[in-house]
Amino acid sequence: MTDPEKTTRKRRKFPDSITQTIQMTHESSLSQMYDFVFRSSDNGIMVTDANGLIEMVNPAAAGMLAVHTEELLGKTPEEALSQNPALVNLFMREGEQTLDIRLPKRRIAVGVGRTLTSGERVVVIQDVTEKRELESRRESLTQRMTHDLRNPISAIIGFGELVGKYGDLNDEQRKFLMRLRQTTNKLYDVIGSLVDLAWIEAGMPLAHRPTQMSTVIDKAVNQIGTLALERHITIAISVQTPLPVIMGDPERLQIVIYNLLHNAIIYSDPESTVAIHAWGDDNDVYCSVGDRGIGIADDELDKVFDRMYRSRDERVRDTPGGGLGLTIAKTIIQRHGGDMWAASNLGLGSTFTLVLPTVRL
Repeated sequence: MTDPEKTTRKRRKFPDSITQTIQMTHESSLSQMYDFVFRSSDNGIMVTDANGLIEMVNPAAAGMLAVHTEELLGKTPEEALSQNPALVNLFMREGEQTLDIRLPKRRIAVGVGRTLTSGERVVVIQDVTEKRELESRRESLTQRMTHDLRNPISAIIGFGELVGKYGDLNDEQRKFLMRLRQTTNKLYDVIGSLVDLAWIEAGMPLAHRPTQMSTVIDKAVNQIGTLALERHITIAISVQTPLPVIMGDPERLQIVIYNLLHNAIIYSDPESTVAIHAWGDDNDVYCSVGDRGIGIADDELDKVFDRMYRSRDERVRDTPGGGLGLTIAKTIIQRHGGDMWAASNLGLGSTFTLVLPTVRL
Protein backbone atom coordinates (compact mmCIF):
# COMPACT_ATOMS: atom_id res chain seq x y z
CA MET A 1 0.00 0.00 0.00
CA THR A 2 1.19 3.55 -0.72
CA ASP A 3 1.18 6.08 2.05
CA PRO A 4 -1.07 9.01 0.89
CA GLU A 5 1.15 11.53 2.71
CA LYS A 6 4.26 10.21 0.95
CA THR A 7 2.46 10.43 -2.37
CA THR A 8 1.45 14.00 -1.60
CA ARG A 9 5.01 14.87 -0.61
CA LYS A 10 6.33 13.39 -3.84
CA ARG A 11 3.88 15.47 -5.86
CA ARG A 12 5.05 18.62 -4.16
CA LYS A 13 8.66 17.92 -5.17
CA PHE A 14 8.24 18.53 -8.91
CA PRO A 15 11.43 20.25 -10.11
CA ASP A 16 11.10 23.98 -10.65
CA SER A 17 12.15 23.49 -14.27
CA ILE A 18 9.08 21.32 -14.96
CA THR A 19 6.76 23.85 -13.30
CA GLN A 20 8.31 26.65 -15.34
CA THR A 21 7.95 24.58 -18.52
CA ILE A 22 4.23 24.01 -17.82
CA GLN A 23 3.70 27.72 -17.17
CA MET A 24 5.61 28.71 -20.32
CA THR A 25 3.60 26.22 -22.39
CA HIS A 26 0.34 27.62 -21.01
CA GLU A 27 1.42 31.21 -21.62
CA SER A 28 2.55 30.30 -25.13
CA SER A 29 -0.86 28.73 -25.88
CA LEU A 30 -2.67 31.83 -24.61
CA SER A 31 -0.38 34.05 -26.65
CA GLN A 32 -1.09 32.04 -29.79
CA MET A 33 -4.84 32.15 -29.12
CA TYR A 34 -4.85 35.94 -28.59
CA ASP A 35 -2.70 36.41 -31.70
CA PHE A 36 -5.15 34.31 -33.73
CA VAL A 37 -8.16 36.30 -32.49
CA PHE A 38 -6.31 39.59 -33.06
CA ARG A 39 -5.41 38.76 -36.65
CA SER A 40 -8.64 37.03 -37.70
CA SER A 41 -11.16 39.43 -36.12
CA ASP A 42 -13.58 41.22 -38.46
CA ASN A 43 -13.33 44.28 -36.21
CA GLY A 44 -10.37 46.60 -36.49
CA ILE A 45 -8.11 46.67 -33.43
CA MET A 46 -5.41 49.26 -32.76
CA VAL A 47 -3.23 49.66 -29.65
CA THR A 48 -0.99 52.50 -28.50
CA ASP A 49 1.68 51.95 -25.84
CA ALA A 50 2.09 53.92 -22.62
CA ASN A 51 4.00 56.57 -24.56
CA GLY A 52 1.14 57.09 -27.00
CA LEU A 53 2.80 55.37 -29.98
CA ILE A 54 0.89 52.91 -32.14
CA GLU A 55 2.35 49.48 -31.42
CA MET A 56 -0.29 47.05 -32.77
CA VAL A 57 -2.66 47.16 -35.78
CA ASN A 58 -4.58 44.11 -36.94
CA PRO A 59 -5.31 43.37 -40.64
CA ALA A 60 -8.98 44.39 -40.31
CA ALA A 61 -8.05 47.87 -39.06
CA ALA A 62 -5.51 48.37 -41.84
CA GLY A 63 -8.08 47.26 -44.40
CA MET A 64 -10.80 49.55 -43.05
CA LEU A 65 -8.46 52.55 -43.07
CA ALA A 66 -6.98 51.58 -46.47
CA VAL A 67 -3.37 51.81 -45.23
CA HIS A 68 -0.44 49.44 -44.72
CA THR A 69 0.28 48.45 -41.14
CA GLU A 70 3.90 49.69 -41.47
CA GLU A 71 2.61 53.21 -42.16
CA LEU A 72 1.09 53.36 -38.66
CA LEU A 73 3.46 51.50 -36.34
CA GLY A 74 5.74 53.60 -34.16
CA LYS A 75 3.87 56.84 -34.83
CA THR A 76 1.46 58.84 -32.71
CA PRO A 77 -2.21 58.83 -33.78
CA GLU A 78 -1.89 62.52 -34.71
CA GLU A 79 0.98 61.71 -37.08
CA ALA A 80 -0.44 58.53 -38.58
CA LEU A 81 -4.13 59.42 -38.72
CA SER A 82 -4.15 63.17 -39.31
CA GLN A 83 -6.84 62.77 -42.00
CA ASN A 84 -9.21 61.11 -39.51
CA PRO A 85 -9.72 63.55 -36.59
CA ALA A 86 -12.53 61.49 -35.01
CA LEU A 87 -10.26 58.44 -34.73
CA VAL A 88 -7.42 60.58 -33.36
CA ASN A 89 -9.86 62.01 -30.81
CA LEU A 90 -10.79 58.48 -29.72
CA PHE A 91 -7.13 57.74 -28.94
CA MET A 92 -6.64 60.98 -27.05
CA ARG A 93 -9.68 60.80 -24.76
CA GLU A 94 -9.55 59.29 -21.28
CA GLY A 95 -11.57 56.29 -20.08
CA GLU A 96 -14.00 54.42 -22.31
CA GLN A 97 -15.37 56.45 -25.22
CA THR A 98 -17.50 55.72 -28.30
CA LEU A 99 -17.48 57.77 -31.51
CA ASP A 100 -18.55 57.44 -35.13
CA ILE A 101 -15.53 57.05 -37.42
CA ARG A 102 -15.48 57.97 -41.11
CA LEU A 103 -13.81 55.35 -43.31
CA PRO A 104 -12.64 55.60 -46.92
CA LYS A 105 -15.13 55.00 -49.76
CA ARG A 106 -18.00 56.61 -47.82
CA ARG A 107 -18.14 53.91 -45.19
CA ILE A 108 -18.76 54.49 -41.49
CA ALA A 109 -17.71 52.66 -38.34
CA VAL A 110 -18.31 52.85 -34.62
CA GLY A 111 -15.08 53.15 -32.64
CA VAL A 112 -14.72 52.24 -28.97
CA GLY A 113 -11.61 53.22 -27.01
CA ARG A 114 -10.49 52.12 -23.59
CA THR A 115 -7.35 52.80 -21.54
CA LEU A 116 -5.81 49.76 -19.82
CA THR A 117 -4.21 49.79 -16.39
CA SER A 118 -0.83 49.37 -18.09
CA GLY A 119 -1.32 52.73 -19.81
CA GLU A 120 -1.98 51.25 -23.23
CA ARG A 121 -4.96 52.56 -25.21
CA VAL A 122 -7.05 50.04 -27.19
CA VAL A 123 -9.40 51.15 -29.95
CA VAL A 124 -11.83 48.73 -31.62
CA ILE A 125 -13.47 49.73 -34.91
CA GLN A 126 -16.68 48.08 -36.18
CA ASP A 127 -17.89 48.79 -39.71
CA VAL A 128 -21.62 49.58 -39.46
CA THR A 129 -22.22 50.91 -42.98
CA GLU A 130 -24.70 48.20 -44.02
CA LYS A 131 -26.49 48.32 -40.68
CA ARG A 132 -26.95 52.10 -40.90
CA GLU A 133 -28.20 51.80 -44.49
CA LEU A 134 -30.64 49.09 -43.44
CA GLU A 135 -31.98 51.27 -40.64
CA SER A 136 -32.32 54.16 -43.09
CA ARG A 137 -34.30 52.00 -45.53
CA ARG A 138 -36.54 50.82 -42.70
CA GLU A 139 -37.28 54.40 -41.65
CA SER A 140 -37.96 55.35 -45.26
CA LEU A 141 -40.34 52.43 -45.67
CA THR A 142 -42.13 53.35 -42.44
CA GLN A 143 -42.60 56.92 -43.65
CA ARG A 144 -43.94 55.80 -47.01
CA MET A 145 -46.38 53.37 -45.41
CA THR A 146 -47.44 56.01 -42.92
CA HIS A 147 -48.22 58.41 -45.74
CA ASP A 148 -49.76 55.90 -48.18
CA LEU A 149 -51.90 54.04 -45.63
CA ARG A 150 -52.80 56.59 -42.99
CA ASN A 151 -54.29 59.04 -45.48
CA PRO A 152 -57.01 56.66 -46.75
CA ILE A 153 -57.61 55.38 -43.23
CA SER A 154 -58.10 58.98 -42.09
CA ALA A 155 -60.64 59.39 -44.90
CA ILE A 156 -62.54 56.31 -43.71
CA ILE A 157 -62.58 57.69 -40.17
CA GLY A 158 -63.83 61.04 -41.43
CA PHE A 159 -66.64 59.58 -43.51
CA GLY A 160 -67.64 57.36 -40.60
CA GLU A 161 -68.00 60.45 -38.42
CA LEU A 162 -70.16 62.10 -41.09
CA VAL A 163 -72.60 59.17 -41.17
CA GLY A 164 -73.78 59.95 -37.65
CA LYS A 165 -74.39 63.61 -38.50
CA TYR A 166 -76.80 63.04 -41.40
CA GLY A 167 -79.88 61.40 -40.01
CA ASP A 168 -80.82 59.46 -36.94
CA LEU A 169 -79.22 56.03 -36.32
CA ASN A 170 -80.76 53.05 -34.57
CA ASP A 171 -78.90 51.14 -31.89
CA GLU A 172 -77.46 48.56 -34.29
CA GLN A 173 -76.20 51.24 -36.67
CA ARG A 174 -74.54 53.12 -33.83
CA LYS A 175 -72.92 49.89 -32.69
CA PHE A 176 -71.57 49.16 -36.19
CA LEU A 177 -70.30 52.71 -36.52
CA MET A 178 -68.50 52.46 -33.20
CA ARG A 179 -66.82 49.22 -34.31
CA LEU A 180 -65.79 50.87 -37.57
CA ARG A 181 -64.23 53.73 -35.62
CA GLN A 182 -62.38 51.36 -33.28
CA THR A 183 -61.02 49.24 -36.15
CA THR A 184 -59.83 52.17 -38.24
CA ASN A 185 -58.21 53.86 -35.24
CA LYS A 186 -56.44 50.59 -34.46
CA LEU A 187 -55.12 50.31 -38.03
CA TYR A 188 -54.00 53.93 -37.93
CA ASP A 189 -52.02 53.34 -34.72
CA VAL A 190 -50.28 50.07 -35.68
CA ILE A 191 -48.88 50.89 -39.12
CA GLY A 192 -45.44 51.86 -37.85
CA SER A 193 -45.34 48.95 -35.41
CA LEU A 194 -46.27 46.50 -38.16
CA VAL A 195 -43.24 47.61 -40.18
CA ASP A 196 -40.97 47.20 -37.15
CA LEU A 197 -42.36 43.74 -36.43
CA ALA A 198 -41.96 42.65 -40.06
CA TRP A 199 -38.31 43.73 -40.10
CA ILE A 200 -37.52 42.07 -36.78
CA GLU A 201 -39.17 38.79 -37.84
CA ALA A 202 -37.37 38.96 -41.19
CA GLY A 203 -34.04 38.81 -39.37
CA MET A 204 -33.04 42.46 -39.24
CA PRO A 205 -29.51 42.51 -37.75
CA LEU A 206 -29.33 43.18 -34.02
CA ALA A 207 -26.34 44.61 -32.20
CA HIS A 208 -24.39 42.00 -30.27
CA ARG A 209 -22.38 43.63 -27.50
CA PRO A 210 -22.02 43.35 -23.71
CA THR A 211 -25.06 45.02 -22.16
CA GLN A 212 -26.16 45.82 -18.63
CA MET A 213 -29.91 45.41 -18.23
CA SER A 214 -29.82 47.92 -15.35
CA THR A 215 -28.83 50.64 -17.83
CA VAL A 216 -31.52 49.52 -20.28
CA ILE A 217 -34.12 49.66 -17.48
CA ASP A 218 -33.06 53.15 -16.38
CA LYS A 219 -33.39 54.50 -19.94
CA ALA A 220 -36.80 52.89 -20.45
CA VAL A 221 -38.08 54.28 -17.13
CA ASN A 222 -36.90 57.78 -18.08
CA GLN A 223 -38.56 57.40 -21.50
CA ILE A 224 -41.92 56.42 -19.99
CA GLY A 225 -41.70 58.96 -17.15
CA THR A 226 -44.02 61.57 -18.69
CA LEU A 227 -46.85 59.07 -19.18
CA ALA A 228 -46.43 57.80 -15.62
CA LEU A 229 -46.68 61.36 -14.28
CA GLU A 230 -49.78 62.08 -16.36
CA ARG A 231 -51.51 59.01 -14.93
CA HIS A 232 -50.09 59.51 -11.40
CA ILE A 233 -48.37 56.12 -11.51
CA THR A 234 -45.35 55.38 -9.33
CA ILE A 235 -42.66 53.16 -10.86
CA ALA A 236 -40.81 51.12 -8.22
CA ILE A 237 -37.42 49.79 -9.38
CA SER A 238 -35.55 46.90 -7.77
CA VAL A 239 -32.38 45.74 -9.52
CA GLN A 240 -29.80 43.26 -8.26
CA THR A 241 -26.31 44.76 -7.86
CA PRO A 242 -24.20 43.71 -9.62
CA LEU A 243 -26.38 42.30 -12.39
CA PRO A 244 -24.76 39.74 -14.74
CA VAL A 245 -23.89 40.99 -18.22
CA ILE A 246 -25.78 39.85 -21.32
CA MET A 247 -24.94 40.07 -25.03
CA GLY A 248 -27.54 42.00 -26.95
CA ASP A 249 -28.91 45.09 -28.64
CA PRO A 250 -29.55 47.70 -25.91
CA GLU A 251 -31.79 49.85 -28.13
CA ARG A 252 -34.09 46.94 -28.99
CA LEU A 253 -34.11 45.72 -25.38
CA GLN A 254 -35.12 49.22 -24.30
CA ILE A 255 -38.14 48.88 -26.61
CA VAL A 256 -39.07 45.67 -24.78
CA ILE A 257 -38.94 47.24 -21.32
CA TYR A 258 -40.74 50.36 -22.55
CA ASN A 259 -43.59 48.30 -24.05
CA LEU A 260 -44.01 46.30 -20.84
CA LEU A 261 -44.03 49.46 -18.71
CA HIS A 262 -46.41 51.19 -21.12
CA ASN A 263 -48.96 48.37 -20.88
CA ALA A 264 -48.63 48.21 -17.11
CA ILE A 265 -49.24 51.95 -16.79
CA ILE A 266 -52.21 52.33 -19.17
CA TYR A 267 -54.03 49.33 -17.69
CA SER A 268 -53.54 50.43 -14.07
CA ASP A 269 -55.69 52.72 -12.00
CA PRO A 270 -54.34 56.21 -11.20
CA GLU A 271 -52.37 56.56 -7.97
CA SER A 272 -51.17 52.93 -8.18
CA THR A 273 -47.68 51.43 -8.46
CA VAL A 274 -45.93 49.55 -11.26
CA ALA A 275 -42.93 47.49 -10.15
CA ILE A 276 -39.95 46.48 -12.26
CA HIS A 277 -37.52 43.95 -10.83
CA ALA A 278 -34.32 42.49 -12.33
CA TRP A 279 -32.11 39.73 -10.97
CA GLY A 280 -29.80 37.03 -12.28
CA ASP A 281 -27.29 34.25 -11.74
CA ASP A 282 -24.39 32.73 -13.66
CA ASN A 283 -26.67 31.51 -16.43
CA ASP A 284 -29.59 33.90 -16.86
CA VAL A 285 -30.84 37.43 -16.24
CA TYR A 286 -34.52 37.88 -15.40
CA CYS A 287 -36.66 41.00 -15.52
CA SER A 288 -40.30 41.30 -14.49
CA VAL A 289 -42.82 44.14 -14.75
CA GLY A 290 -45.84 43.86 -12.47
CA ASP A 291 -48.96 45.94 -11.91
CA ARG A 292 -52.17 45.87 -9.90
CA GLY A 293 -54.36 46.75 -12.85
CA ILE A 294 -57.31 45.12 -14.58
CA GLY A 295 -55.56 41.80 -15.16
CA ILE A 296 -56.10 39.16 -17.86
CA ALA A 297 -58.65 36.34 -17.96
CA ASP A 298 -57.21 32.81 -17.81
CA ASP A 299 -58.50 31.86 -21.26
CA GLU A 300 -56.84 34.94 -22.81
CA LEU A 301 -53.45 34.64 -21.14
CA ASP A 302 -51.89 32.56 -23.95
CA LYS A 303 -53.20 34.96 -26.60
CA VAL A 304 -51.76 38.24 -25.35
CA PHE A 305 -48.55 37.78 -27.36
CA ASP A 306 -50.44 37.18 -30.62
CA ARG A 307 -50.19 40.02 -33.10
CA MET A 308 -53.02 42.56 -32.98
CA TYR A 309 -54.87 40.57 -30.31
CA ARG A 310 -56.84 42.67 -27.87
CA SER A 311 -58.87 41.41 -24.96
CA ARG A 312 -62.66 41.25 -25.16
CA ASP A 313 -62.69 43.22 -21.88
CA GLU A 314 -64.35 46.55 -22.62
CA ARG A 315 -61.84 48.35 -20.39
CA VAL A 316 -59.09 47.20 -22.75
CA ARG A 317 -61.04 48.08 -25.88
CA ASP A 318 -61.71 51.55 -24.53
CA THR A 319 -57.95 52.10 -24.17
CA PRO A 320 -56.14 53.13 -27.39
CA GLY A 321 -53.69 50.54 -28.66
CA GLY A 322 -52.87 48.31 -31.60
CA GLY A 323 -52.15 44.98 -29.91
CA LEU A 324 -48.55 44.74 -31.18
CA GLY A 325 -46.47 45.89 -28.21
CA LEU A 326 -46.24 42.49 -26.54
CA THR A 327 -45.73 40.72 -29.88
CA ILE A 328 -42.76 42.95 -30.70
CA ALA A 329 -41.36 42.60 -27.17
CA LYS A 330 -41.44 38.80 -27.17
CA THR A 331 -40.04 38.60 -30.71
CA ILE A 332 -37.06 40.75 -29.72
CA ILE A 333 -36.41 38.64 -26.63
CA GLN A 334 -36.58 35.42 -28.65
CA ARG A 335 -34.15 36.90 -31.19
CA HIS A 336 -31.77 37.30 -28.23
CA GLY A 337 -32.12 33.63 -27.30
CA GLY A 338 -34.46 34.31 -24.40
CA ASP A 339 -38.15 33.89 -23.58
CA MET A 340 -41.08 35.81 -22.11
CA TRP A 341 -44.27 34.79 -20.32
CA ALA A 342 -47.18 36.29 -18.39
CA ALA A 343 -49.00 35.58 -15.15
CA SER A 344 -52.22 37.32 -14.16
CA ASN A 345 -55.35 37.33 -12.03
CA LEU A 346 -58.36 39.10 -13.48
CA GLY A 347 -59.02 42.26 -11.53
CA LEU A 348 -55.84 41.94 -9.47
CA GLY A 349 -53.06 42.70 -11.95
CA SER A 350 -50.48 41.09 -14.22
CA THR A 351 -46.77 40.29 -14.23
CA PHE A 352 -44.70 39.87 -17.39
CA THR A 353 -41.31 38.19 -17.03
CA LEU A 354 -38.43 37.81 -19.49
CA VAL A 355 -35.24 35.78 -19.31
CA LEU A 356 -32.00 36.28 -21.25
CA PRO A 357 -28.78 34.24 -21.22
CA THR A 358 -25.76 35.81 -19.48
CA VAL A 359 -22.24 36.02 -20.79
CA ARG A 360 -18.97 35.72 -18.88
CA LEU A 361 -16.47 38.38 -19.91
